[in-house]
Amino acid sequence: MAAEKQKIISFVMSGGVGSRLWPLSREDFPKQFHNLSGQGSMLLRTVRRMSARADDTAVPVYLLASERHAARIQHDLAGVDLAGGRPILEPMGRNTASAVVLATEVTLREHGDDLVLVVPSDHEITTDRDFWNTVEAGVAAAKAGRIVVFGIKPDRPETGFGYIEVGATGEGTRDVVRFVEKPNEAKARDYLESGNFLWNAGIFLFRASAMRAAFKTHAAEIWDKAVAALDAADTNVSGTYLPYELYAEVPSISVDYAIMERASGIALVPATFRWNDLGSWQSLLDVGSVDANGNVIVGDVVAIDCEHSYLRSEGGLLSVVGLRDTAVVATADATFVAPVSESQNVRKIVEQLEKSGRLETKFTPSQDRLPQVGAYANRVRHWLFSETLPLWSTVGVDERFGGFHEALSFEATPVAKPKRMRTIGRQIYAFAVAHEMGWDGPAAALIDHGIDFITRNGRTDRGGWVKTFNPDGSVLDATEDAYDQSFVLLALAHAHKAGHSGALALGTETFAFIDEYLADARLTGFLETPDGKGLRRSNPHMHLLEAFLAWYNATGNRDYLQRAARIVDLFRHHMFDAETWTLGEYFTNDWERAPGEEGEWTEPGHHFEWASLLVNFAAASGQKDLVRFARKLYSSAIANGLNRATGLAYGAVSRHGLPLDTNSRSWPQTEAVKAAIALDGNGGPNLKPEIEARVGRLFRWHIEPAPRGLWIDLIDETGRAKAEDVPASIFYHLVCALTQYVDYVGK
Repeated sequence: MAAEKQKIISFVMSGGVGSRLWPLSREDFPKQFHNLSGQGSMLLRTVRRMSARADDTAVPVYLLASERHAARIQHDLAGVDLAGGRPILEPMGRNTASAVVLATEVTLREHGDDLVLVVPSDHEITTDRDFWNTVEAGVAAAKAGRIVVFGIKPDRPETGFGYIEVGATGEGTRDVVRFVEKPNEAKARDYLESGNFLWNAGIFLFRASAMRAAFKTHAAEIWDKAVAALDAADTNVSGTYLPYELYAEVPSISVDYAIMERASGIALVPATFRWNDLGSWQSLLDVGSVDANGNVIVGDVVAIDCEHSYLRSEGGLLSVVGLRDTAVVATADATFVAPVSESQNVRKIVEQLEKSGRLETKFTPSQDRLPQVGAYANRVRHWLFSETLPLWSTVGVDERFGGFHEALSFEATPVAKPKRMRTIGRQIYAFAVAHEMGWDGPAAALIDHGIDFITRNGRTDRGGWVKTFNPDGSVLDATEDAYDQSFVLLALAHAHKAGHSGALALGTETFAFIDEYLADARLTGFLETPDGKGLRRSNPHMHLLEAFLAWYNATGNRDYLQRAARIVDLFRHHMFDAETWTLGEYFTNDWERAPGEEGEWTEPGHHFEWASLLVNFAAASGQKDLVRFARKLYSSAIANGLNRATGLAYGAVSRHGLPLDTNSRSWPQTEAVKAAIALDGNGGPNLKPEIEARVGRLFRWHIEPAPRGLWIDLIDETGRAKAEDVPASIFYHLVCALTQYVDYVGK
């Protein structure tokens, strides 16, 4: 009678990201879930391999995986019998040491002191028979209490793999001398020539009690904390879910560092199977099915006169001509091109993208993917503090004539245009807000520069502020427009908060001018200009409301809140249309709807702006019913004011939702972000996914296609860029909305 075969409990590690196969492999869809061979995903093939041991009864197969991949695991393994095994799901990655602890402890608890086999899920192995023959060769050593690893005989000086040095050639197993990290090319050549170095396959076989003893001796903290997390885990039909707080305490380190480099008596079995970790585009070229010219072609690709190249399209047509030894991988949102000999260095690209917060390393394009809350936080921070603020605080400053340039070209050079008072005020405000949010740039000097310019060049004899300047700083239009006064007030409020010594006095003088020359004698809002001619507009009143609230927040003086209340009353009784939930833009002198198209004109961007301001005023004043008005404005803008092709807000629509201006500017998209933040958790629905989607569209259409630190301000209804330059007037919209977003996701 044949001896009973030693029972082996299998654990498949599926927590890696596979960044060397970017842009195909990403955090949400790493390489082990991709079908790279045409025979199913790498995870599926690995699980099947674990169940293919010859003449064996069903033995449990467990998965050590990321909780975020639970749905992908269920999809990949639907109908696969794990023989009593299950997924064990980590709330965050903690490297391979914690995974081995979990495998060991689960085996001890559920099966006793059996042998444990831990394998990666993302390796290409020739046949199941060769794999299990190799594993069987290590069983005796593992039963005797030795930790067994498996090595691949190298056939080239590979710098992308770790190595294991072994002792003199022996029968079956060999003694491990040391583990070596990925070498440079010279050392890799030495290792190849010596014959005593093998590639580390990352596969482990051990008796559960032996590995427990190794951890207790060399890495007790990892053992204790991982076991504590397992003690508190929740197990249901879909798997075991480890608790976030406890698992976060487990040190993140590889099992090679924690155990293998410290333990003694480790044995190595040379593999009898062909192996590839599919860790680069070169490796996929090596194992793929090639055409007559040695190319691997996947997807919609037209290749002419190409040789020995890996060409893959995951989206539209990829056409290439005359390539040699090149990898080209195109997805819906990214393209990677490199000589195949350099394809290991894709990690450098990924590191650079991650540093700037780009989401292309994290998420695979998908129409039905729910936005992850806070997904854009790192990208937004980097763009604000490392790209746009450094640019506009230097190139955007007019050091010769004073003030700030009205626009920059897409080459980041100043455009000679008249300077508007409102833009100067907005720039002062934006730099002050950035300072409040922790920007370490020269905010104080920029605030001083802007205020010095407008006080020297822009005051009128009556104490107001002019409308425009020539590029050299001389006055172009001395009109004292309410819109411009509002932005000077807004700038001065935040300059006062930032510590500017003269801002309070200038603000007081500006309020005196407004009361004397712009306040309507009938106490119905403010005039556009002192002469009181033309239609009345809601927009200057909105920005005066913004300025009054800023002064209240800066000083705590309720006189400013009373000023704001008068504008809010005007909104309630005249500007808001209760029937259509819209905000009028143009009115007669008696605050009746303007005749003709002007009376029908509404702007989604202003709906968003008013919504966030009304929420802010409600919080300050206690008039909580205003939140309902804010929600109605937001709802009507979303329902009738969006281009459904791009998801961006139109320039204008009629009161009944007919598009009047089908272009999309960048500023309404920023105001949509602010409005959603203001309304989230304010007695209505959860808007967190909406906030992420709004930030995503802003970056997708307006920011990412533009040069560093700039944006595309105008996009037509088909999604084409129409902007000829980059207006500085939008800078404050971006800075204020995105700093609010950073603050919001950081809470």
